[in-house]
Amino acid sequence: MPKIEAIPLAGAFIITLPASEDERGTFVKTYSDTVFRKAGIDFTLRESYFSFSKKDVIRGMHFQLPPHQHSKIVFCPEGAILDVVVDLRKDSPTYRQYYAHELSADNHKAVFIPEGFAHGFKSLTDNSLTCYLVSSEYDKAHDTGIRYDSIGFDWDVTDPVLSARDLSFVGMGEFESPF
Repeated sequence: MPKIEAIPLAGAFIITLPASEDERGTFVKTYSDTVFRKAGIDFTLRESYFSFSKKDVIRGMHFQLPPHQHSKIVFCPEGAILDVVVDLRKDSPTYRQYYAHELSADNHKAVFIPEGFAHGFKSLTDNSLTCYLVSSEYDKAHDTGIRYDSIGFDWDVTDPVLSARDLSFVGMGEFESPF
């Protein structure tokens, strides 16, 4: 049974995924609709994807604008990442606050990210595999983000590897939230 813990950002959770190991390797259950709904996580899977990242890659801070906003469940079954979320919901008591947590193959943690949050991460190892379960389908016209270095978080990396797209996002101070 997954262990589901609320984090300091309203509506977001850290989930310890149930894992078992034997002489064959490791088995991890990544999603349980019934268990998640009982814990207050209302999530419908619409799309799933993954990324591999080299050490010190930063991806983010990404989200989709309404009406294509989505919630996500993110986990890292290979390597390790420092996962970061920011609440962009204007009426939320945790508006513009961030939270970071390590997700790794060793700790079997996942994060549930509600609609109206920006999401990103820093890869802590080479070949970190990050998996995303998403509640809406990708819509290029509504896909955007805010600059990773504008949220007040110390990424603790001297020379991060970033995409030109991620560097082109507006800063948190210039972003007018539709959430």
